[in-house]
Amino acid sequence: MKKKILIFSPHPDDECLGLGGSIYKFSKLKYEINVCFISGHLPPLYKANAFQKTKAEAEKAMNTLGVNNYNFLEIPATTINQIATSDFNEMLDIEMIKFKPNIVFIPFPDRHIDHKLTFESSMVVTRPIKRYNFVEIVACYETLSETHWNAVGIEPQFTPNWFINIEKEISQKIKAMKAYKSQINNKYYSRSVEAAKSLANFRGSQNGFKYAEAFQIIRKLN
Repeated sequence: MKKKILIFSPHPDDECLGLGGSIYKFSKLKYEINVCFISGHLPPLYKANAFQKTKAEAEKAMNTLGVNNYNFLEIPATTINQIATSDFNEMLDIEMIKFKPNIVFIPFPDRHIDHKLTFESSMVVTRPIKRYNFVEIVACYETLSETHWNAVGIEPQFTPNWFINIEKEISQKIKAMKAYKSQINNKYYSRSVEAAKSLANFRGSQNGFKYAEAFQIIRKLN
């Protein structure tokens, strides 16, 4: 049976950094995929035209990964904490009820405040209750740089227990990453193509693959 997959991406590029190869793998399997971009480069922190640029980059990346369904909540980056928790929960709840996904990928609660708050609300709207009884798997993905900057021994650390082989998808992941010209470049090596490929190579080496993406399963129901 084909599955429905919902990805909560705090910003355009997080979805590609964290699971671009898996997205492409699932799209080839004809799974129904929806990406919800939570926030973006909007005023007051960014100039007005910055969001349109990253939005266009995201659209190109989605086309590269074979994703036809995606939407932008257009919350200014780093201002999610200014929204009432109940209101933000409701925004994500609307996405859940509208799409009714079987698998939900959410960001690991790492260095970025938007990632942390998206994680918190994602956990609320994937609770094992009747309202969300269509959910079978909830899993966190890692985001280059942010996830690996948590303070060891003080903050939670990403501990993967699910690895997806992306040997045949790595080139398409890299192609999608390159669509984010304003975000993925050598200026920020920790979020570069080289760093992404190295991480995929490392995750693959942990499991006998050449390249893999790693996830931390929060809940899996049969």
